Amino acid sequence: MITRMSKLFVRTLRDDPAAAEIPSHRFLVRAGYIRRVAPGIYSWLPLGLKVLQRVENIVREEMDAMGGQEVLLPALLPREPYEISNRWAEYGPNLFRLVDRKGADMLLGPTHEEMCTLLVKDLYSSYKDLPVILYQIQTKYRDEARPRAGILRGREFVMKDSYSFDVDDEGLDASYLKHRDAYIRIFDRLGFEYVIVKANAGAMGGSASEEFLALSENGEDTFVRSAGGYAANVEAVTVPVPDPIDFTDAPPARVVDTPDVPTIDTLVALLNERYPREDRAWQAGDTLKNVVFMTVAPDGTRAPLVIGLPGDRDVDPDRLAVAVEPSVIEPFEDEDFKRYPGLVKGYIGPVLDGAALLGEKASSGVRYLLDPRVVAGTTWATGANVDRKHVIGLVAGRDFTSDGVADVADVREGDPAPDNSGPLTLARGVEMGHIFQLGRKYAESLDLKVLDKNGKLVTVTMGSYGIGVSRAVGMIAESTCDDKGLCWPAEVAPFQVQIVATGKGGEILEAATRIAEQLDAAGVRVLLDDRKASPGVKFTDAELLGMPTSLVVGRGLADGVVELRDRKTGSKREVSVEEAVDEVLTALDQLN
Repeated sequence: MITRMSKLFVRTLRDDPAAAEIPSHRFLVRAGYIRRVAPGIYSWLPLGLKVLQRVENIVREEMDAMGGQEVLLPALLPREPYEISNRWAEYGPNLFRLVDRKGADMLLGPTHEEMCTLLVKDLYSSYKDLPVILYQIQTKYRDEARPRAGILRGREFVMKDSYSFDVDDEGLDASYLKHRDAYIRIFDRLGFEYVIVKANAGAMGGSASEEFLALSENGEDTFVRSAGGYAANVEAVTVPVPDPIDFTDAPPARVVDTPDVPTIDTLVALLNERYPREDRAWQAGDTLKNVVFMTVAPDGTRAPLVIGLPGDRDVDPDRLAVAVEPSVIEPFEDEDFKRYPGLVKGYIGPVLDGAALLGEKASSGVRYLLDPRVVAGTTWATGANVDRKHVIGLVAGRDFTSDGVADVADVREGDPAPDNSGPLTLARGVEMGHIFQLGRKYAESLDLKVLDKNGKLVTVTMGSYGIGVSRAVGMIAESTCDDKGLCWPAEVAPFQVQIVATGKGGEILEAATRIAEQLDAAGVRVLLDDRKASPGVKFTDAELLGMPTSLVVGRGLADGVVELRDRKTGSKREVSVEEAVDEVLTALDQLN
């Protein structure tokens, strides 16, 4: 079936939409693939829907090939299963919640671990039924606080989510590797550069977790990698812990005056001027910065939290957010300081007059967590909990302790890799897929058990695996576009060939239509631009729409030639009308 531009439901735009932040967003809107309805919510127009469906088909083919079975679960879900798993609370404001006419709490599904678990529980009861892998391609809903980048981060999106069910951990390992291999095949076919990184499971729970990140300067995810092969999302990086230091001969700590030191740099300068060290100059990394936050639990309970870390580091908000899940972090305001007078703003430290101040069992009762680098025997300059005073020579393990470790400091270029594989480099990417070994979290909470070969009830172990299908459309566009518009790979393009009929006279459109019919008969997806528009408008639109190959039928027809164009390379060459179909087919073969 030939699609004619004159009948296609599309309107191209010459100007960028005001809210568009990145190239893929601008071009998908300008080329008439998507239209904004509300923040983070888009309509898919015919061209965009064709690309989305082609991406879905790639995902579906590889999932079927690995043994997955497709199901379709409802998007409108009851509260009860999510209440049992505790995710009704853990998801917090990201969950779309509603109440039906009978007063029952409902939600729009962000993901379907609970529902798929109950589905298997309803139908299977024996180890003979397992393993089984179920997947769906479905619209999901998450109330993103800051939807951005068009379809790369929306509140409504299409996702492939699959779930594996096995009798034991060995089976889970096999299901996990099946998905990992299938994801590699899927992303190889989609045609953008990606990297597999160690990830944090977050609210999903479970043990092993990896992300598939598409490389992009506009990506929201920061990840690290080393020349030796280490790769991880920055949220999952662990700091190598130094060895403890013998502090037997360490001199006692002392409180010193430190007026007018609003920053770490001014504190270091004053220490070097008034209280110089014997071994070397004071540095920012010799100070212990104590940063206070307010944590808010899902039930609304508020509690302060102090993080102690070297003064040359900052707390990474993303790493901290993962560390405190399902609670969230809010700034510690002036009113909060009034409620906790023991915390002296700008001079917070772990001790006051030689006694512990920070810690759940200390006088303040405020939870205190330390960076992994603050090991026993390390010596610090830090706040004395008295205005305009600091304490120097404070020794970890001797003078102060903590309630635990918080590995939430920022990760920097050149930091050592946790596996000693070399220094880390930072890059940015977009999360395209995430695979989790969930274990028995959801099976236990929802009582999914089967009889094993010995007739004993055992809890099923699960995996969860997601791919952002609509996000993939945006990422393909982002990674292949240029300054003129979209540039789709042949496998996902809405049409493989765009035939552009330019010039006046019925013979040009007749020749273009004839070639289109021959290509259509050969199984090629053809878009015929038969509009009554100028050649300049048609050429501009062809570049904006981004079909892999264009065939221009125009003035050269009088000489028996048409022009074949390659969108990616920009190359153009004349071919005879008689050979046009064969030349197009050859060009398409070279693209595949």
